[in-house]
Amino acid sequence: MTRLLSLVTLLIAGLTLSGCKIVFDEDKDTATIPNGPDGDDARNQARIDETFDTRLTPLITSKALPVDVLRSEIARDIASAGAEHANRGSGQGSAWNFPVSGQGQVIEANLESRARTVSVDVNGDGQADVTLQLGPVVRGTALRDAAPFYDFDEFRDQIEFAKLARALNDKVTGELVVPETDVIGSSVDFIGVTPLKSADDPLIVTPIDVRFSQ
Repeated sequence: MTRLLSLVTLLIAGLTLSGCKIVFDEDKDTATIPNGPDGDDARNQARIDETFDTRLTPLITSKALPVDVLRSEIARDIASAGAEHANRGSGQGSAWNFPVSGQGQVIEANLESRARTVSVDVNGDGQADVTLQLGPVVRGTALRDAAPFYDFDEFRDQIEFAKLARALNDKVTGELVVPETDVIGSSVDFIGVTPLKSADDPLIVTPIDVRFSQ
């Protein structure tokens, strides 16, 4: 045993003199993102950190069509309007995801559920023209699919791709400021994205910005 301990001591001393370093598990870089499913959330958070403020928000803001203009464009030819103003989601028959903006009066509100919504009259006829999804539960993938730089081929699989859509929805709804008082009759300005397959589809908007005022 004494002889074995002496050999181990000599080996460690030799490594030290030669400039080598013994690296234990706890010395490994803890910031490394796993390649598999365990790394999905971290990779998507890195994507959001890199693109949300610098690319996604400017894209939606700069391309947003007023509601009346959007309606006119898609009524004329939704494919042409989509090619010019929108981005199509992956998959056969996917919707065009149009950036849209508007201002109007809230005429209906559902703020009791986790899937909060308000219905907005933008042309003064007393009818709802737009539904705004306020979350925290948001249906659809419009924010992700509005951006051509979120390329499906760069994701591990469809699960990671779906997680990005959910993470984007969570980010925007977590930052929206919604009055705690009754909002019916309030004015609201909004910018967001609406997915459309036909000119007759309702405008259901996932907003990146909503501002209420009395």
